[in-house]
This record gives sequence, C-alpha cells and structure tokens, in this order.
Amino acid sequence: MNKAQLVEAIADKMGGRQQAADAVDAVLDAIVRAVVAGDRVSVTGFGSFEKVERPARYARNPQTGERVRVKKTAVPRFRAGQGFKDLVSGSKKLPKGGEVAVKKAPKGSLTGGKATTKAAAKKATAKKATAKKAAVKKTTAAKKTTAAKTTAAKKTTAKKAAPAKAAAKKTTAKKTTAAAKKTTAKKTAPAKKAAAVKAPARKTTARKTAAKKTTAKKK
Repeated sequence: MNKAQLVEAIADKMGGRQQAADAVDAVLDAIVRAVVAGDRVSVTGFGSFEKVERPARYARNPQTGERVRVKKTAVPRFRAGQGFKDLVSGSKKLPKGGEVAVKKAPKGSLTGGKATTKAAAKKATAKKATAKKAAVKKTTAAKKTTAAKTTAAKKTTAKKAAPAKAAAKKTTAKKTTAAAKKTTAKKTAPAKKAAAVKAPARKTTARKTAAKKTTAKKK
C-alpha cells in the first residue's frame, strides 16, 4: 500500500479524499519534524519513531570487498509496539470490521535506545537552563523593586523631615528672641530705677539754692 492507497482507504472515514490526504500529510509531517529534531514519537500499542545516531565505522564494499570508512550519521528507526507485534504474529486476531483496537503495550516494551536517552538529557538540561534564567530574572526584578521602594521611602522621609526641621528652627528662633527680650527688659529695669532714685537729689539741690537766696535777701 502506497500513500495514495492509504488515502483512499481512509477517505470514507475522513469525509472525503481531500480531507484524508490532508490528514495523512499532517500526521507524516509532524512525525518527520519531531524525529529530525531528536524527539521520539510514540503511539501506545502501535510503535515509536526515533532518531538513532550511528558512530563512524569501517565496512566492506560488497562488490569489490574493499574496506571502506563510513562517516558518523543519524538514521530514523521505527519500533513496533507490543500490540502491533501481537496482531502481526497472529497471537491476537485482527477484528473483521471497524478500527483495530490496539491495546496499551506492556511497561518497558517501547523503551528508547541511546538516542532517546540523549534527547531526554538535552530536554532536561534545557529545562534546567530555562528555570535558572527565570530565577535570575525574578531575583533581578525583586532587587529593582526593593531598590525603588527604598528610594521612595527615603524621599518620603526627607519630605516629612523638612517641615519638622523648619518648624524646629522657627521655634528655636522664637525662643531665642523671647529670651533676648526678657534679658534686655531685666537690664533696662535697674537703670530706670537708678534714674528714678537720682531724681530727688536734683530737687534737694534746688531747695538748698533757694534757701541760700532767701538768706542773702534777709541780710
């Protein structure tokens, strides 16, 4: 069965030949792209498609018998699932009508080889690297947020402290002025009292002068 025959076989189930052709193309394209990328495509009970790397080796040319060095390469490989194998071997009967019900394969029947292990390791490494990058980004963002909050808090504190300092300066100035006025008043009061005490002496001198003039007139 070729691709055209496969499309014809499923055309009735897909609702037309064009729909069947599109479905087959989409499935094959997805499988090919995944295997080329190093991923393993596994259909439970049916089989798995994977990429296998072959190391460099020596082989013999069947025509000349000459020893030839074969370069390192990668080839696709399909491993049939246990359900598929059982149907092909005849241990299980193929249903006459309807779709083939391929049961889930036993655990470990679709275990991949070295290529699958390498692909899994690459995926795990990529996930770890992505997680580290995400953690670094979160840490950097947290630091920036903390710094911004600290700066804002400092600015707010400075703004609040400025009026308080101004008020303190005004209060100090008022207190200083009041104290200076009190001191000046205290110093001025004794001087005024002394002046008031000296005033009667002038009156006494005037009286004595008047008495001398009166005595002179009598003589």
